[in-house]
Amino acid sequence: MNLRLIPIDLVTRHPFGISRGTTSSKPSLIVELEQGGVRGYGEAAEYAFFGALRADTMATLEALRPLIADWQLIDPGQFWTAMRDAISRVTGEADSGRVTFPLSALDTAAHDLWGKLKGRPVWELWGLSTRSIPPSNYTIGIDSIGMMQQKLSEQSGFPVYKIKLGTVRDLEIVRALRDRTSAPFRIDANAGWSELETQRNAELLHALGVELIEQPLARSDWAGMARLHPNAPIPFIADESCGVESEVARCPGHFHGINIKLEKCGGLTPARRMITEARSLGLRVMIGCFTQSTVGISAAAQLLPLVDYADLDGALLLANDVAQGVRIESGRVLFPDTPGCGILWD
Repeated sequence: MNLRLIPIDLVTRHPFGISRGTTSSKPSLIVELEQGGVRGYGEAAEYAFFGALRADTMATLEALRPLIADWQLIDPGQFWTAMRDAISRVTGEADSGRVTFPLSALDTAAHDLWGKLKGRPVWELWGLSTRSIPPSNYTIGIDSIGMMQQKLSEQSGFPVYKIKLGTVRDLEIVRALRDRTSAPFRIDANAGWSELETQRNAELLHALGVELIEQPLARSDWAGMARLHPNAPIPFIADESCGVESEVARCPGHFHGINIKLEKCGGLTPARRMITEARSLGLRVMIGCFTQSTVGISAAAQLLPLVDYADLDGALLLANDVAQGVRIESGRVLFPDTPGCGILWD
């Protein structure tokens, strides 16, 4: 296979705020794998919080170029294992973002290529059906209350909205947005609350039509989550606390579900195993995303038949998407009639 690395800079329609800060642009990396004239695409967004810088991702993948050049893709799972071992040798790490982000980009590109070589969508090759899949929410980033209302109005008609919180005016924000829609809300505090705030806010938010709360406490505060879990009026979903496969087993008794993001776990291959394990433990499953292009969204969407919740609006937040593929229209996830992950590079 031939490897091509395409750095891109994504610009958001509006400044996108979470509890850790606000951004207006996002460096990302498109990975192309070519075999026999057929091309597959993957993506790795830069995310400093997880230790995943684009420059490091590119350097790691460049080091793998000779190995990839000798590879004939037949089974994406075998390719994933070989690439995981190689990346761990290059970085000297195991489950950090320096490993999982480049690994995810390779794995999703390999799946896209695999499906295109076989002439069928990835979800179909897995034996799944897209007839019954959850709709995607639309995310409202932290901003002034007036601007958050405007963001919601610009994307009216979604069946559910995710609201980023972690401010001194969180309840005021939710009440103001509730005035604009009767749709259910999902709250994502991005580890921005204390245990006391979470306990208090959960009760009040339940009355405001909130269906789940994502990552209320710091990712290492398992003791706090254990105390909150038994009497939670709303399900708690782990995000920062559950990135890779080894962390799924710790979530029962602390969280009611997990949010899987491909870059966090290392791609579609481990994501499917995480879903299976989560189900066996009685956990709910969300498939999520970062602010990223349709390349990354189309890959994650292949998992929708297996999950309860979808948070795949990353490309809708952009002013400059760079690809075609799976689309989100008023929450409906629309798959193209093309093989692989359905990705067409612009």
